[in-house]
Amino acid sequence: MSGTNTRLAAVLKAAFSGVLLYAGSASAMTLLQAYEAAVVNDPTYQQAVQDAEAGKEYRILGRSALLPNVSASYSASKVNAEQVVHTIAGDSPSSPKYISRSSSVSFRQTLFNLDALARYKQGNAQSAYALENFAGRTQEMVIRVLSAYMDALYANEQVRIATAQRNVYIEQKAVNDLLFKKGEGTKTDMLETQARLEVAEAQLLEAKDNQQTQLATLSGLVGQEVTVLDELNPDFRLPPLVEGDFETWRKKALEQNPDLRAQVYAIEASRQEVNKNRAGHAPRLDFVASYSKADAETLNTYNQDSTNRAVGIQLTVPLYAGGSVSASTRQASAGLERAKAELQVRTDKVMVELRKQYAAVLSSVAKIQALDKAVSSGELLITATEQSIKGGVRINLDLLNARQQLYTTQRDLAQARYTYLLSVLKLRAVAGELGPDDVRQVAAYFK
Repeated sequence: MSGTNTRLAAVLKAAFSGVLLYAGSASAMTLLQAYEAAVVNDPTYQQAVQDAEAGKEYRILGRSALLPNVSASYSASKVNAEQVVHTIAGDSPSSPKYISRSSSVSFRQTLFNLDALARYKQGNAQSAYALENFAGRTQEMVIRVLSAYMDALYANEQVRIATAQRNVYIEQKAVNDLLFKKGEGTKTDMLETQARLEVAEAQLLEAKDNQQTQLATLSGLVGQEVTVLDELNPDFRLPPLVEGDFETWRKKALEQNPDLRAQVYAIEASRQEVNKNRAGHAPRLDFVASYSKADAETLNTYNQDSTNRAVGIQLTVPLYAGGSVSASTRQASAGLERAKAELQVRTDKVMVELRKQYAAVLSSVAKIQALDKAVSSGELLITATEQSIKGGVRINLDLLNARQQLYTTQRDLAQARYTYLLSVLKLRAVAGELGPDDVRQVAAYFK
């Protein structure tokens, strides 16, 4: 199990390396600071930490069944007795008063015990399961925090776009009102702009509510109030595509996914549960030794001291236990088959998630590239539409629609960028490769 111990050390080191608490201030909380604060403050993750600590003890508990068992006892009593000795000459009463003492040390070492051997192997498997489960919960924490951070950023983006859209409609309304007063505008233009403005006001209120909700969610994860976040770099450049084809990532997931690895250990623990119950039919052989001293242990020997030393072996052969051994063995066998079925369920789930995230990474690249071009085209369209309105070719509604389309495209582009970054992280998590280094790499895209 040295490999498992090494893996535990690596997981714990990765989880707690460089943990820095974020001090609340007017400055923005970076993505890396949010992750580091969540390592310490996220209650769900702290539960996983304590579960891992408790799980490590299974190995020691299982090993204890194979190690020597030593016990000692001591007793001392003050005795006031009444004794009558019947003889031919008559009764001879006496009232002895004495201190009765006894002490003993016993030693037992298992020589042959299938139950103890099964417990030892089961303890190792249970500890390994706990550590792999902790690795999976660590990756879940990373995804949960980064998702909350990007959701909050996207909510900020929605507020920014909704505000800009509302302000444009306010300016457009002022222009339409002025043109109408001069006799150059129309009532239709004024009504169109007013209708768009009222919708924009409602959308802005909704965006602000969502912004507060997302910030509150992130604050709960990092354990402190968050009001300002780092923004995505405006000159966002797509990182290189993930290395390897889907089959490469599939092999990684089957070998490294912590949920699958944990279930393999769960199957081993269930197998040893079967062996442990089956051992109820097997004999047990122990080496035993004892040392005892007694001083006036009984009334008949109240004036005697004794010392006993014993060394030997003890064989215990179970004969009949009312059918409980067979029943518990069948029950454990059913549990083993259930654990095997659970492995297949988890494998299918992992493969579905892997394919989903792999496809999301690839499709997000094309989507970001297309939306980048759409934003540039939308900006040019607004400029062209403004010129066309001055020339009498286009009308006010065309400009409003162009601006609405641009804002929608900008929002979709921001979401596509966040989706791409999260998909890359989720893909690495499914493959069992997500760690603090990945967080640092993603954090470099924010400022």
